[in-house]
Amino acid sequence: MKHLATVIALCVILGAPVWAATKTVTLFVPGMTCSTCPVTINKALKKLSGVEKIDIKFEQKQAVVTYDDAKTNVPALIKATTDAGYPSEEKQGK
Repeated sequence: MKHLATVIALCVILGAPVWAATKTVTLFVPGMTCSTCPVTINKALKKLSGVEKIDIKFEQKQAVVTYDDAKTNVPALIKATTDAGYPSEEKQGK
């Protein structure tokens, strides 16, 4: 029984990267009001492990973030912008 549990644990640990997926989310950041805001938001998001690409759209008050969902998630992205002084929310729909 110990052997079976060890094999299952190894499969879960080694198989985790297979389940990971690159995802993209658009965050609405209403407090983005000046040209330095995108720099601060970009720095905050870059600190998160798993963030692969950030595209700040100042005029639309949006941050489009591509990330590895095995390393981070949308609530963590929102927390990062909020902790930097820019509360955000996931933009729904198109």
